[in-house]
Order: sequence, then structure tokens, then C-alpha cells
Amino acid sequence: MSQKRQDILSTAERLFYEYGFRGVGLKQIIQEANVATMTLYNHFDSKDNLVEAVLKQREARYWYYLDSYVEKQPNQPFISAVKAHCEWLNDHSYKGDMFMRAIEDYAYTDNEIENIARGHKQRLLNYLEKLANDAGIVNGLDLAIQFTLLLEGTTSMTALLGSKKATSHAITMADLLLNEAHKGV
Repeated sequence: MSQKRQDILSTAERLFYEYGFRGVGLKQIIQEANVATMTLYNHFDSKDNLVEAVLKQREARYWYYLDSYVEKQPNQPFISAVKAHCEWLNDHSYKGDMFMRAIEDYAYTDNEIENIARGHKQRLLNYLEKLANDAGIVNGLDLAIQFTLLLEGTTSMTALLGSKKATSHAITMADLLLNEAHKGV
């Protein structure tokens, strides 16, 4: 990836996260990324195309966190996933969830942006269900839904409690969910 493309993506992600998708125009991105208008359009056909690329890049970074944590502690995949999610919140998502913002801002507009954002949420649910099934948990989908709700709630509460306190509560709740799930094994 060219440095200019990365500069545009990084600037756009920061601005979209701070001000929302609708609150940022291409002129602001061009100015803050310090690129020419044609440079932006050489890389992205439209603002929607740029938003899609930002979400895909952000999602790749999120999955890097999850996968690397779970690989480091495969004997505790759910706790590792919660820790990874909380670390992600601390590093990249302390003011809420960009994917939920995309769903809200682009709902019912028949475009790829909403599909990418909803796909991210579905992928998380599927990932957690696979962890549950691999661990031999009865009703793995139920546990996956519970953990998805836990992670989504942690994301919301980070803005109120801060990431450290939200993480502490999330780990406690994860232990409770796992203890209950293992009763059925």
C-alpha cells in the first residue's frame, strides 16, 4: 500500500471516529492528510468507497488483536477474546463503536458500508460460537450470543467507566458465563 493511501486512510479513520461519517467531508480529509484532491480520487472513487476501506482496515486490525490473544492463550480462548477486545477498546475504540455508527448512519441505504459493519458483528458471533463448539460447550450459540452481548456492552460502558474498569467487570462477567456454561458440559 502506498504511503499516500495509508495517510488518507489513517486520517479518514481518525476524523470519522471523532466526528462521525456525516460530520466529515472529503475536503477536510484531503487537507488533514496533506494530499492533493486527485491523489484521494486516484485511491478512492467516492466517500463511500473511502468509508468502506476504513472499515475494512479497522476490522483487520481488530481481528489481529483477537486472533493474537487467543493464539497466545488457547487454553482460555474466551478470556483471551475478552482481554483482546478490551485492549482494542483501550487502544482504538474508547469513544464507542465505529461499526455501530456505520450501521446507524448507513442503515437502509442499500450500500456496502452497512454490509461491512453488520458482517463484522456477524463474524464476531460466528467466531465466538466456533470457540464454544471447539470447547465442547452445549448450546455454543447461546454462549456466543452471551459473549457478544458482553463485548458490545463493554464497548458501550468504556465511554462511561473507562477501559480499565470496564475490562475488570468484563473479565468477571466472562468468568461467570464460562462457569455456568461448563455446568452443562
